[in-house]
Amino acid sequence: MSTGDRAVLAGPAEAVRRRLPRDLPTLRRGVRRRAGRARRLTRSLTAGAVSAWRSSLHVRIGAITMVVAGTVVVIVSLVLFSQIRTQLLAVKEQAAVDQVQAGVFYAQSEVVGIAAGDAASVRTALQRTVDGLLSRGGSAGDFAVVAVYRTGDTERPPAFSRSGIYPALPDGLRAGVAGGGQYAQYAMVPNAAEEPRPTLLVGAPVPGGASSAGQIELYYAFPLDQEEETLSLIRSTVAISGIALTLFVAGIGVLVTRLVVDPVRRAAGTAQRLAEGQLEERMTVRGEDDLARLATSFNAMADSLQRQITQLEGLSQLQQRFTSDVSHELRTPLTTVQMAADVLHESRGDFPPHVARSAELLHEELDRFERLLSDLLEISRYDAGAAVLDWAPTDLGVLVARVTDGMSALAARHGCELQVTCPRDPVIAEVDARRVERILRNLVGNAIEHGTAKPVEVTLAANRTAGAVTVRDHGVGLSSAEAQHVFDRFWRADPSRVRTVGGSGLGLSISLEDARLHGGWLQVWGQPGVGAQFRLTVPLAAGSDLTSSPLPLRPTIVRRPAVRR
Repeated sequence: MSTGDRAVLAGPAEAVRRRLPRDLPTLRRGVRRRAGRARRLTRSLTAGAVSAWRSSLHVRIGAITMVVAGTVVVIVSLVLFSQIRTQLLAVKEQAAVDQVQAGVFYAQSEVVGIAAGDAASVRTALQRTVDGLLSRGGSAGDFAVVAVYRTGDTERPPAFSRSGIYPALPDGLRAGVAGGGQYAQYAMVPNAAEEPRPTLLVGAPVPGGASSAGQIELYYAFPLDQEEETLSLIRSTVAISGIALTLFVAGIGVLVTRLVVDPVRRAAGTAQRLAEGQLEERMTVRGEDDLARLATSFNAMADSLQRQITQLEGLSQLQQRFTSDVSHELRTPLTTVQMAADVLHESRGDFPPHVARSAELLHEELDRFERLLSDLLEISRYDAGAAVLDWAPTDLGVLVARVTDGMSALAARHGCELQVTCPRDPVIAEVDARRVERILRNLVGNAIEHGTAKPVEVTLAANRTAGAVTVRDHGVGLSSAEAQHVFDRFWRADPSRVRTVGGSGLGLSISLEDARLHGGWLQVWGQPGVGAQFRLTVPLAAGSDLTSSPLPLRPTIVRRPAVRR
């Protein structure tokens, strides 16, 4: 080959080598992308299967039924196939042994008086015997025959009906037959196409068939092709029948489950619609079985609930209307009485001491009565859905300072200290300042009232979306059961406790409604003997949703060591 030819042939190879380093990273990225898609698909399928397993009773029962039925079918199929195979081979082996014994008797009559010293005579007699045995046939099916004349340790060339059989005879079988016994053994023997096939080999000596110096042996080869076809057909039939039976049992399980689960699902859907307020929803009653009785009982329960809810709604509306009407009706006489009480209170210096004291008490109780009426009117507005917010950007720190300054005199009377913590930067939120200030006033007043002359901590903090104020006292605290009712109307933890702030029992209920109106949270934590903490959280932007609060609801409790005296 010339130098030019080598250059021409080397050109494409060199180009491939130069392009390979550039294509290899692209190939790797493609492989990684395909592997990533395969992983994502696997995770998606796995997640879907897990979700279906958890959420669907049909899937669970169908899968369990299929696994159990499949296991039983496999075990039964294996046992059945093993018994059929054993019985089929046993019948084959018995027929083969009987045929060999008949062949031995026939061979004995054919080789009587054989001339052991004449090799041609021996060969002719053995081949005649083999041909005669083949022509006789037998009940064991197709077979081949090998006849061997053995003199001591020397074997004459065998006579056979098909070549390739004699070299494939196992040594153990030859040794056993040479010892004078009849033996059978399974082995791989080449067929007419020289392909190894499973074969049943049976060997037996021919008694009296030669002189004392030699022995004639017969070997039968029974191919197991027909038995293999039969076993293959049985195997396929059993496999198809097992799969069909498994699917049939699983289908029955799913069908039975559906018959039971569907009414339960309908009951669950009806119950959910009832919970959503659709009190006219009822289940359809079909038949007279247990599910029909369940539907009848469910409908009776729904009727009872509807009657009771309707009665409660009527009573609630009556109570709300009564509260609203009474509040409005009492407003006019209260204003008149308060004007007269104001005149008396301003002139109390001209009265005797006991009359002046009565004027002061009348003025204080009328103020308290006015606050109660204001709370009742506010509650009636919430019940009627007429409460609206006056949004405005407001500095929450200014509200906290105004509330604590206004409550300082009350705190001084109770001997407690107000500790205020605010961030340096202003916390601006779009809120109704009047309502937020009312919430804080209620919380601080309650903390002073129940703080047992211990410090009350007021903390303000903010994050990117929300502002929060916590009011912490170290007084009597709240149990978990009391914390669940602290925002109920007219509820008090200890009705016998003397109160000096408010007294209507509506302050926290109104505060909760104010917080909800802002789209905020008002939450409480308490522990008996440790104190309580209320947390108000409002969004900084009006109408936005809250996801978290900048302050924890549960405070850090510092255990002070006991002082020994």
